[in-house]
Amino acid sequence: MTKAASFTPETLKLFEAVPDSYLILSPDLTILTASTPYLKATLRERESIQGKNIFEAYPNNPALSNSDPTTNLRHSLEWVLQYKQPHQIGLIRYDITQPGLPDSFEEKYWSSSNTPVLDSEGNIQYIIHKVIDVTKQLKTENQVKEFEQQLAQAQGQQEIINAELIVARADADREREKLYDVLMQAPAMICIFKGPKHVFQLANPRYQQLVGDRPLLGKPIAEAMPELAGQPIFELLDQVYTTGESFHAHEMKVQLDHNNSGELGENYYNFTYQATRNSNGIIDGILVFAYEVTAQVEARQEVEQREQALQVLNEQLTAANEEIRAANEELSQTQLQLQAFNIELEERVTTRTKELQLSKAETEVQRNRLQKLFMEAPAPICVLNGEDFIFELVNPAYQQLLPGRRLLGSSMLGEALSELASQPFANMLRHVYRTGETMESKEELISVARHEGAPQEERYFNYILQARRNEEKQINGIIVFVHEVTEQVESRRTVERSANQLQLITDALPVLIGYLDKEEKYRFANKAYEPWFGQKPQDLLGKPVRKVVGEKAYQGVKGYIKQALAGERLDFESRMPYRENFVKYIHTSYVPDVKEGNVAGFFTLVNDITEQVEARQKLEEREKEAQALTMELAAANEELRTANEELTRTNVDLDNFIYTASHDLKAPIFNIEGLMQLLIDSLPSQVLAAHGLTGVTGMIKESIERFKRTIEHLTEVSKLQKENNHDAVLVDLSEVIRDVRLDLSSQLKAAEAELEVNIDTCPGIHFSEKNLRSVVYNLLSNAIKYRSPDRKLKIQINCKSEEKYAIITVRDNGLGMDLRRSQKLFTMFGRLHDHVEGSGIGLYMIKKIVENADGRIEVESQEGIGTTFSVYFKN
Repeated sequence: MTKAASFTPETLKLFEAVPDSYLILSPDLTILTASTPYLKATLRERESIQGKNIFEAYPNNPALSNSDPTTNLRHSLEWVLQYKQPHQIGLIRYDITQPGLPDSFEEKYWSSSNTPVLDSEGNIQYIIHKVIDVTKQLKTENQVKEFEQQLAQAQGQQEIINAELIVARADADREREKLYDVLMQAPAMICIFKGPKHVFQLANPRYQQLVGDRPLLGKPIAEAMPELAGQPIFELLDQVYTTGESFHAHEMKVQLDHNNSGELGENYYNFTYQATRNSNGIIDGILVFAYEVTAQVEARQEVEQREQALQVLNEQLTAANEEIRAANEELSQTQLQLQAFNIELEERVTTRTKELQLSKAETEVQRNRLQKLFMEAPAPICVLNGEDFIFELVNPAYQQLLPGRRLLGSSMLGEALSELASQPFANMLRHVYRTGETMESKEELISVARHEGAPQEERYFNYILQARRNEEKQINGIIVFVHEVTEQVESRRTVERSANQLQLITDALPVLIGYLDKEEKYRFANKAYEPWFGQKPQDLLGKPVRKVVGEKAYQGVKGYIKQALAGERLDFESRMPYRENFVKYIHTSYVPDVKEGNVAGFFTLVNDITEQVEARQKLEEREKEAQALTMELAAANEELRTANEELTRTNVDLDNFIYTASHDLKAPIFNIEGLMQLLIDSLPSQVLAAHGLTGVTGMIKESIERFKRTIEHLTEVSKLQKENNHDAVLVDLSEVIRDVRLDLSSQLKAAEAELEVNIDTCPGIHFSEKNLRSVVYNLLSNAIKYRSPDRKLKIQINCKSEEKYAIITVRDNGLGMDLRRSQKLFTMFGRLHDHVEGSGIGLYMIKKIVENADGRIEVESQEGIGTTFSVYFKN
């Protein structure tokens, strides 16, 4: 694990503008920087936490004795450091101290995540600690839950369906922002043609400069640039549009009216024509990238012309020497004639000598002129002579590269610059001297000392090695053109390292981070763009934002882009219909990039808030529904209150009636019973027997007993509601069953019943002991009462415990019932079997007792098979 590199001022500026809550930590958990929203959420100033350990800057609340949030956070960070993978903490409480009050903590709840940023070797450079303050959402959730409970209580037994309220939560791992200047201003001329007539759809400022203020957009090139007629441009465009094959031009001469003055310039360009295709793969235009290379072409032509002039001089000198040789031969052959024409010959020799001297003088002038040109050239130039590469000429610019080395007259690979002998440059020299091939190298690393005896330095050079030839066209030396580019290479590599560092950090954030130049083209994009637009970040570079996001989405942010390019810092939310079935709600920050008072472009940070917006919309809809429901419930509650008052009065009247009736009927029935007994006692037994009155008196007694039992049952029903509020206690179920079994022992024995009890899983029931005994007694006595005469009675009592209920089941193999008549089963005085004694009041009382305690009773039965009663007691 390596120590994190320090942040540049641009990096700090970028993270300060991120719209989400981030901390950037070093591997030793030291706070490097924090986003402004993080500082706001944690009530801190950046200077007060920077350089501190995270647990020193944010201590634990000592009042939280049952939890230690710092332990949870520390475990998460240690996990990230160990496994080098992101870690999500989830919801934790982590209180924040009030400003200026170190002992006063504000209750806070957070959703937190920790994400490592790795370098190319897989070592952790930074840890991105992101938090989302969910205190408000959590409290809203609690309020919603309380509201739901209130709704449930108000509706009583009515079920509330679809009363869930979805509370918006911020996503913990998607928002992170910041970006740096990535130096994306390319010096190219770019335009886009559309259609077979090559209509200008786009032309950047550098391309527009080709024709001044002449309008281009919307015009075919033949109309916008008529001066190209007769030049190969139109034919080349037609060829690319027809075949789809790209065309690359190297140093092509193009004549344009640059100033719209009627005069054509003569400029040279390197350019590429590349066909563009629509979504169906059909060619619909041409993309043009062009660079002007006029200066390079003219410079090369000038050098070529000078080389040609030197070659002409060498040829003239060779011709003069040849003429002298021919003259000498003619002189030897005509020696006798020469004497006769001595005067004439002397004159001719004198003339020839003067011509030769003039020729030599002219050659020397040209040599001096060329040498002066070399010596005054701003580019470093040297001439090496022979295969030992002796410095024959060194201009001041070349000597300045090696100010403390003696070069002239010395061998380059020998005593002059011996350190070059073992480097690739020496092999290049030998290859050029051997083959005559001109060699060129860009940014080659050469180790050389600037001063004699000084240590060697690693320096970068661009150079051209060109063979020099004598009059016989034989190689006799090398001309070296060299330019040191060490500073440019190191600067570029510094920029590349900074860009790589920026790319590394921004790719770790799930926030769309980009940079748009003044032409609204992408010059930087992080990895988060790829899943949104299906293109790799490098494929977006140079593309207009309008083309990337789509026309509909672009219209939504067009005004904001204009403001940002005017230098205004913006934060806004908007709905972005990028394409069909892909619509996003975003929170966006535009940060202008101002250089020397001018806006070069702007950073764009896009945060996906679709879930939050949709959740907020749903919450608003639910709130409206809840308000409407509240009003309906208020009206229903009022009606319910009125009904309850009426029901209460009715129940009171009914209780009074039942009590009065049972009380007032007791005296008459007892009087009738007494009078009946008195009548029987007063009649002689033979009279009763003679007139058959014995059976009648028995029937009258049975009727009186049934009437008395009915009055007692009415009294019990009237007491049922008053007794249902007995405090629930933990009742030993086995004791209750034992007592009931003793009470019914004679009936069980008479019925020869087999009773099986299995209640080990719930030995205790939270209920009124008296009411629980009544429930068990009635169910067990009913099983005995309604047994089948065809088989031995078997009764099973079981109990099991579930999440909300303890369930007692009483199963028998008795007569069973036709449940299609179950509407009479739990009603007062309702009976399904009339062949045995009973009032039909028992099951009614059980149902009331259980339901008054928020429980329920269920029955399963089949005639001739048996019956199972299941009683649910609420835990």
